[in-house]
Amino acid sequence: MAVLSFRTAVILFFLIFTWFLIIEVTEIPFYILPSPIDVINALMANYSILGTHVFVTLVEILAGLILGILFGSATAIILSLSQAMRFWLLPILVVTQTLPVFAIAPILVLWLGYDMASKIAMATLIIFFPVTVSLLDGLRSVKQDYLDLAKTMNATPLSILQFLSIPNALPSFASGVRVATSVAPIGAIVGEWVGSSQGLGYLMLHANGRMQTDLMFAALLILSVLALSIYFSVSAIMNVILSRYSMPTK
Repeated sequence: MAVLSFRTAVILFFLIFTWFLIIEVTEIPFYILPSPIDVINALMANYSILGTHVFVTLVEILAGLILGILFGSATAIILSLSQAMRFWLLPILVVTQTLPVFAIAPILVLWLGYDMASKIAMATLIIFFPVTVSLLDGLRSVKQDYLDLAKTMNATPLSILQFLSIPNALPSFASGVRVATSVAPIGAIVGEWVGSSQGLGYLMLHANGRMQTDLMFAALLILSVLALSIYFSVSAIMNVILSRYSMPTK
């Protein structure tokens, strides 16, 4: 923990120093790149407004993350149990991932409206695929010797899934969840950009239109801190799950 804190402090110091250096050397105008002091002042002057929009974006990200993990896990388990389902559904899942995010967002806003529902749906769609694919790979990677032994002991498919396949798949599942967590804010923010009246994405667009670059950077800074906090929290939870329930490697 001490090493992590020291590393974080060093990285932050380097980034802020580089930020100051760029402004001093290039003399970039305020409306293009405000200084860290300007951004901090914007944070302090607009903390109540920022707090309201942060809460909205946080709810969208967490709701999308939970739904994406649940739907992705359920889909992966179903696909692992049925070869016919894998044959017909996997190509559809791959095709859905080839569509650009900005092409899907307006459709979801049209169907679900400008409230949170469309942003949660966007985050869920982005999270769904990496969770599904990673868990499915883990479920299908059980050694054949283990499967043969379980069958000779008259284990049911449900027992094999519960005590063999899922513990074996947990490392792959954890990797997929970490990837999904890192991209979860993208869905919420893109949805807010396309159409919303609240959230950090909406606030950034609003500030950009009014040339309030310091406020836009303040919202971006809060979004970064929010995304990192969620990622490290989920990663810690995954580490606990892996230590307790994953199959031993030896």
